[in-house]
Amino acid sequence: MDPILLAGLGFGLMLTLIALHVPIGIAMGFVGVIGFGTVVGWGPAVSLLANEPASTLTNLNLAVIPLFMLMGNLAASAGLANDVYNIAHAFIGHRRGGLATATVIGCGGFGAVCGSGVATTATFGRVALPEMLERNYSPALASGSIAAGGTLGIIVPPSTIMVLYAILTEQFVVELFTAALIPAIMAVVFYMLAVQVSVIMNPGSAPSIEKLPFKERMAALRKGWGVIVLSTIVLGGIYSGIFTVNEAAAIGVVVSFMFLIARRGFNFKELSTVLVQASAATAMIYVMVFGATIFSYFMSVTDAPAVIVNGIAAMDLPPIGVIALLLLLYIFLGAFFDEVAAMIITLPFVIPLVQSLGFDLVWWGIINVIVIEIGMITPPIGINVMVLNTLRRDIKLQTIYRGIMPFFIADLLRLAILVAFPVLTLWLPKMLL
Repeated sequence: MDPILLAGLGFGLMLTLIALHVPIGIAMGFVGVIGFGTVVGWGPAVSLLANEPASTLTNLNLAVIPLFMLMGNLAASAGLANDVYNIAHAFIGHRRGGLATATVIGCGGFGAVCGSGVATTATFGRVALPEMLERNYSPALASGSIAAGGTLGIIVPPSTIMVLYAILTEQFVVELFTAALIPAIMAVVFYMLAVQVSVIMNPGSAPSIEKLPFKERMAALRKGWGVIVLSTIVLGGIYSGIFTVNEAAAIGVVVSFMFLIARRGFNFKELSTVLVQASAATAMIYVMVFGATIFSYFMSVTDAPAVIVNGIAAMDLPPIGVIALLLLLYIFLGAFFDEVAAMIITLPFVIPLVQSLGFDLVWWGIINVIVIEIGMITPPIGINVMVLNTLRRDIKLQTIYRGIMPFFIADLLRLAILVAFPVLTLWLPKMLL
């Protein structure tokens, strides 16, 4: 069989298995072994099932993923998400639209210790949504600010998906974290502007509330010192060069655990829940990496990535036109898959293409994360929307989709600016590293 035809059949089979609810990593690994065996031989194909998982499990760079997962779960359990939200609430909550703005800021702050968009959405769905609804915010604005704010969990460093991208594309993870700083600040600012536009267009969606006394604001600030300390230790240690990324993640786990013990005492049941949640998320990512690596071997022997690159080159599109097509693809995929799956499925095809066009892989990594982030709130699915709807069945999907539209438009504007001006992404790494 022609290898290119085999690659197309394999990709179609993989998507079919995923549609049948086979776990993505298992679907990729299964198709990879079958396809590789058909082209190369069944002996080498079967050996992939032993060699690649063993290689992945012994990869010290990947060890940062379970550590960041555990740090985020410990921080959430210790109440640090509540703290960062309460600080923003205390200082700007009284302004019109202030609670929605506080939610965006809180999501960005918690993203600095969480690293997951879905986890950030779920956490603030429990922390901020009841608070806004109780104060007569419209369900659309309240849910939209949380679904959109939750996407900040993957663009604010440290981000699990950035670590994964760095490992799979052999980039320096600290350079990616540094490159993400300006886009992350832009994301928070654009979301804050989106809140204000929503309030101007519909003043009744966000009534003003009473300003907290100075004493209560200072109390919220004092109580919220934990998340500032944790993010400063982790990110400050990484950027200053005191810690490696793995060391910073390990220290972050210890500090988060100390906060949990100090605030709630030693509760074996709660600690077990945290460990189970972190382990389940880590196992899912590792299985995806196993499958993606095996699937990449299959794609390589079919020479499909080179054929795709040559085929697009023959279309004589300008490089920015090719990037535009890729962005549309990722927005579509992000609407159906979680952020890790959307990236892993496409890397074997996209990275050779981006390199052939002469684009910087660090810049593309940030753009890749941002466009997947947009997909997380894109109809007809949008995984963050689904998470929020699962938490609050009384808020209809149509209401959440209506609420995310100002943020969706803000995301598209931010993406257009970052694509048009790569210097906004690449300037800081060149200055600091």
